[in-house]
Amino acid sequence: MTKLSVNINKIATLRNSRGEDNPNVVKVALDCERFGAEGITVHPRPDERHIRYQDVYDLKSVLTTEFNIEGYPSEKFVTMVQMVKPTQVTLVPDAPDAITSNAGWDCKENAAFLYDLVARFHEAGVRVSIFVGTDISNIEAAAKTGTDRIELYTEPYDKRFVINPEEAVKPFVEAAQKARVLGLGVNAGHDLNLRNLSFLRQSIPFLEEVSIGHALICDALYLGLEETIKRYKQQLL
Repeated sequence: MTKLSVNINKIATLRNSRGEDNPNVVKVALDCERFGAEGITVHPRPDERHIRYQDVYDLKSVLTTEFNIEGYPSEKFVTMVQMVKPTQVTLVPDAPDAITSNAGWDCKENAAFLYDLVARFHEAGVRVSIFVGTDISNIEAAAKTGTDRIELYTEPYDKRFVINPEEAVKPFVEAAQKARVLGLGVNAGHDLNLRNLSFLRQSIPFLEEVSIGHALICDALYLGLEETIKRYKQQLL
């Protein structure tokens, strides 16, 4: 079964817009779990414009499903992950001012850096996933870091899906199959939605986890959070 991890960054963005505590990030995360999500994802950025570092500590103490913290591995971020010990850390190569993740790691160029990070997180008992594109040689380089999983950056899939679903998914299937041969688990995330999710899941049946935030929260404005999570989970059967 492919797990659904709900990224709650947009909930924090809405909260922060008024400088108060409504909506409450912890309550929404617990509601997501209650409605069937198998995980919660957060992506704290240096300016804390959505998820704050304190949110991460608050969530750790109450979550009962998998907790996935993603972000650029600055020393502050690394220290936080080592202290919180989430189920998984997903490493992304975002610049501090990035609006959203828009590329995967060059694992060959950053091999030594990523190898060291993976070792540090493993020492803390944290599963590691590295955010990557579909280049096969880059996935081979990711495997050499010792990472447990990769997360495929799926924005290109979404952009091409409306034109030709089969062609859109092909490089992702090939990348996932290569990762599996190398002993890596495969996650996916970015611009996944109710339109394209089922086809990706059918094409990569061994997909471990999808992390979805923006589209899911947008859908929840119309459908409600419980119904939205239900529909996303149906796409993963």
